[in-house]
Amino acid sequence: MDLTPANLQALFKAYKTNFQQGFASLGDNGSLFEQVCTVVPSSTAVEVYPFLKGLPRLREWIGDRVVHSLESGDFSIKNRKFELTEGVSRDAIEDDTYGLYAPVYQEFGRSSREHPNELMVETLTSNPKCYDGRALFGNHTVFNDKGKEIQVSNDMGGTGAAWYLMDLTRVIKPVVFQKRRDYAFKALTDLNSERVYMTDQFLFGVDARANAGPGLWQLAVRCNEPFNAETYEAARARLQELKGDHGRPLALRHSHTMVPNGMEGAALRVLNNSQTSNGATNEWAGTSKLILNPWLPSAA
Repeated sequence: MDLTPANLQALFKAYKTNFQQGFASLGDNGSLFEQVCTVVPSSTAVEVYPFLKGLPRLREWIGDRVVHSLESGDFSIKNRKFELTEGVSRDAIEDDTYGLYAPVYQEFGRSSREHPNELMVETLTSNPKCYDGRALFGNHTVFNDKGKEIQVSNDMGGTGAAWYLMDLTRVIKPVVFQKRRDYAFKALTDLNSERVYMTDQFLFGVDARANAGPGLWQLAVRCNEPFNAETYEAARARLQELKGDHGRPLALRHSHTMVPNGMEGAALRVLNNSQTSNGATNEWAGTSKLILNPWLPSAA
C-alpha cells in the first residue's frame, strides 16, 4: 500500500470497523454490568453521589412535610483513565500485511465492551468503603425501632469463593458505574509526526475515562460459604430481612444470584432443578435468576 494520507485514513476506518465488530460480538454478555450497576453519565473528574443514603418510602402526611435532605454529598467516585494501544509497523503497511492486525483490533473492541464488567467485579471483590464509611460488605450501623444504634451485616462470612444475592429490581443498584468519556478507537497516522518518524510505527488504540464504585449496600449480600440449599436459604433470608432506620422494612426482593463459573453446577442444582438429589421437591427452584459471571474469581 502506498503511504498516502488517504490510504492511511482508509486503513484507520477498516481497523475501526474491526473494533466495532469485536465490541458487538459479545451481545448481551457485554451488558452484564448494566444489570448490577446504576449507570451514570459523568461530566467532571469526580462525581458526588448525594442520593446514596437509603431507600425512600412514603409516610402518612400529618402536619408539615418531613424534608429528607441529600445527606451523603461527601461520597464521591473519581474517574480513571484507561487505554489499550497497538503499533503497526510502516513495513507491514507498505508490504500489504496490515490485514494480519484485524483480529487484534477486534479483540480491542471486545475488551472495551467487557471493561465495565471488570470494573464492576473489581468493586465487589475489593470491598471498598461505601457512603456510610463502612466496607460495602460487612457491618453497617442503623437505628432500630427504639432509636438505638445497632449493627447489621450483609456479609455471610466463609473462606471460599464469593457469590452474591441481590435485589436488582430497584432503579438504584448495588454498584455504580460512571462514564466520563466513552470507549473510542483512535489512531496516530500522521507521516510527519515525531512519533512515527522515530519509531516507524503507526499507532491504533482505544481509551476511555470511567470508574465504578459501591452503590447501596442494602441491595446485596455476599457469601463465601459453599453454595448449597442451606447457605442459599440463609443468605436469601439475610437479604430480605434487612431493615432501614427505625426498623422500617425495605421490602427487598431477592431477584438475582451471581456466581463465578466454578459454582455453575451447584447454583443450577439449587435454582433450576425441580427436585433434589434424593427426589424431594426443591422449594428453591426458580426463586431467583442466575447470573453466571466469568470475571468473578472461582477460588478464594
